Amino acid sequence: MFEALFPLDAEIFLTNSRSPEATATGGPSTTPTRSVRSSPTSTSISCPKEATWRSTRSWGSHLVDIGGIRGTAFAVWAPNAERVSVVCNFNHWDGRVHPMRNRGESGIWEIFLPGVVEEEVYKYEIRARTRGSCSPRPTRSASGSSSLADGNDRLLHRGVRVGDASWLESRARRSVLEAPMAVYEVHLGSWKRKEGKDGPYLSYREMADDLVPYVKEMGYTHIELLPVAEHPFDGSWGYQVLGYFAPTSRHGRPTGFMEFVDRCHREGIGVILDWVPAHFPRDAHGLARFDGTHLYEHADPRRGEQQDWGTLVFNYGRREVANFLLSNALFWMDKYHIDGLRVDAVASMLYLDYSRKPGEWIPNVHGGNENLEAIAFLKRMNELVHERHPGAITVAEESTAWPGVSRPTYLGGLGFTLKWNMGWMHDMLSFIEKDPIHRKYHFGQLTFALLYAFHENFVLPFSHDEVVHLKRSMLDKMPGDLWGKFANLRLLYGYMYAHPGKKLLFMGEEFAQWEEWSHDKSLSWICCGGTRTRGCSGSSAT
Repeated sequence: MFEALFPLDAEIFLTNSRSPEATATGGPSTTPTRSVRSSPTSTSISCPKEATWRSTRSWGSHLVDIGGIRGTAFAVWAPNAERVSVVCNFNHWDGRVHPMRNRGESGIWEIFLPGVVEEEVYKYEIRARTRGSCSPRPTRSASGSSSLADGNDRLLHRGVRVGDASWLESRARRSVLEAPMAVYEVHLGSWKRKEGKDGPYLSYREMADDLVPYVKEMGYTHIELLPVAEHPFDGSWGYQVLGYFAPTSRHGRPTGFMEFVDRCHREGIGVILDWVPAHFPRDAHGLARFDGTHLYEHADPRRGEQQDWGTLVFNYGRREVANFLLSNALFWMDKYHIDGLRVDAVASMLYLDYSRKPGEWIPNVHGGNENLEAIAFLKRMNELVHERHPGAITVAEESTAWPGVSRPTYLGGLGFTLKWNMGWMHDMLSFIEKDPIHRKYHFGQLTFALLYAFHENFVLPFSHDEVVHLKRSMLDKMPGDLWGKFANLRLLYGYMYAHPGKKLLFMGEEFAQWEEWSHDKSLSWICCGGTRTRGCSGSSAT
């Protein structure tokens, strides 16, 4: 056994090594492990003070060619770990075989493994200093795709997109605020299934063949997808993310998702993606206590826990965490050409006392309830998106009266392009659900939104949240007999399209599905096509 020190700019060198720990314990060390140690692949983040959102692009796994040697460069941020290893099929999932190199104060661990190519399944095994235990963790790689089947990550080549260059050029010239916009909100897992309502999922390519022509025929300008980033629990609808840089494998490979977006663009349809930087799940194989410490979340539960959803809150004041999220936002636009991000649960990010009782939250440095770090993060995110992707949009799901949500940051706003008008949605549903004979006493609910209709750039949403959890479907909310229900729903959609603001309908609402939405099964397409449902479809089309 020997040890040597090499300068950071040393030439690439090969090692035939076996883990000393494996040898001492009689583990699987009879065959030497061939690895390549190169000059650092993450030089830009060797000093935390110099870190930017670009730095985190080197995290995860990347198929590379170094000195004529084809393989994979692995890098992971775990500053408080005692040891980090790549575990996979080719080393029998033994963390002693391929320990990674610690980059010192940056907190980055890295290794280059030759011969590790596409389709290889792997994890990171992290031994925490505080606990001394090893925890297999999935990557957050830009080159991997999480697999629901085995809970591991898989190296996949992305391929090259062709066909939407003209769309991107026209998008950059088009003013979203001055153009008509009708958004069709979709949950890919339940829009339609194979072999009936309870069949298998459609693939991304099948969705492109079925969904895109339907949306174009209906006259919508954009598709908004509930989160497609990999998530372990179907019942979260995608809002509890684990694989931030991986489209869900439920519908196929990342290249399939690329083709879906490309198909939308070639048909003149924009794609908006729901994005969740507000919180993340507690799963042990996710970001929670990633290196044995509160790395991505706050240690104090008064800042670090979102009790309503049982999730953890990102520590936006930590530079590396903010850069990780900024990189992720731009990743979907850089790699998949997404046209916009709808940011979920913005109100929970803005307020330190969001859904908390007295004593359950900590004021900011000025004694207020504003989350200053989250505000700075949102502003920077919006600036980067608009700077790097002309014509792309950001949409805030923000349910309070926070001023300037959709105003530029140089005017003191948060910088979003659009904001969901949650107040209009609640008032309209409350008004329309009343029997017509009683509505004359409640016209204030109908007209109040016009007092503030131009304070923000609003979207008028009838979203997925309004047709679940015993809230009933849009048709079932309407008063009267069946004929009256259809008539009132057509009236509601007609008023919506006459009201100032962009429009959004959740799937199934356009043809007046009677059942509440369920993520476990397809929409009731058997209801679509009747005279009454066609009337609602006509009212909801542009």
